[in-house]
Amino acid sequence: MAGPLIQGTPGDGATALKAPPGPARILPGAGRAAALAARRLLMLLLLLAAVFAAIEVLPGDAARSVSERGESAADLAARRAALGLDRPVAARFRDWMTGLPTGDLGTTARGQKVTDVLAGPFPNTLLLGVLALLLSVIGALALGSWATLRPGGRIDRIIAVAATAAFALPEFVVSVALLLLLSQWTGWLPAVTLTGPDGAPASWDMLVLPLLALAIPQIGWNTRIVRGALADQAALPHVQAAILDGLPRRRVLTHHMLPGALPAVAVSTATSAGMLLGGAVVVETLFNYPGIGAVLATAITDRDTPLVAGVVAATGATVSVLLLLADLIRDRVLGARP
Repeated sequence: MAGPLIQGTPGDGATALKAPPGPARILPGAGRAAALAARRLLMLLLLLAAVFAAIEVLPGDAARSVSERGESAADLAARRAALGLDRPVAARFRDWMTGLPTGDLGTTARGQKVTDVLAGPFPNTLLLGVLALLLSVIGALALGSWATLRPGGRIDRIIAVAATAAFALPEFVVSVALLLLLSQWTGWLPAVTLTGPDGAPASWDMLVLPLLALAIPQIGWNTRIVRGALADQAALPHVQAAILDGLPRRRVLTHHMLPGALPAVAVSTATSAGMLLGGAVVVETLFNYPGIGAVLATAITDRDTPLVAGVVAATGATVSVLLLLADLIRDRVLGARP
């Protein structure tokens, strides 16, 4: 008779697998989806409002940051008026928000359309983020499943320690270590990213180092989530029944445990998307990657509120969609249970 797959008590996935509160079960499918979408939209709007407020309290302003040497006080005042900086921040935020539904993200302090500034870098960041997200999910599922098949053994302990260490390391530490190991000492990969005529990385190997620097910490995070969610599933009666029936361990894992762990994996994946886009600012700067990291750094230096808000709107909308999908997956799986 096959032994138990998991030893111990449920782990990190327990919280994500609990049944949602009463209103989630009362609302019909379409109503629930609309309520979740409205909540995510509200969170995004609050985030954008916080961005406007945060830039406002920083010392200096966009007019002074982009001014040329020798400009008079009258010139600065005229520039502030042209940029609308002489108006209350609430009024500027309201005007900026009115253009958001049409895709108009405003004009930068240097007179460029925000959408034009982001047209090249954002797809590059999105490509890097999507690849890193796929790598982190695939790596976490493989490692978490491998550890689950060997509960309490050496492999399980090694994976647990490695996952914790990987998640604890900041992206810039991982980036420096990868630069030393794979570029400076071995010369296998280029240390910086060169841009081609289309504004994208000139060759595929220039993606490898920033991709690994972003993915490794998230592989650690998601491996812990997968391992904990599978531990929760192993304690359920139908999984124990499958084990007692003598089904092969891998079949129990793939047919009885992984489907039930999907809500926890979906939520952790959506969370990873936000962490990846946040970490991209540091990683892109270190590897000279042509993404929104450099754009955001310059925008903050210039106190360029519309450009900072445009970056946050683009990335925030992406993360919000992923979080909404994770919520819907979780509700669908939990709603299907008796």
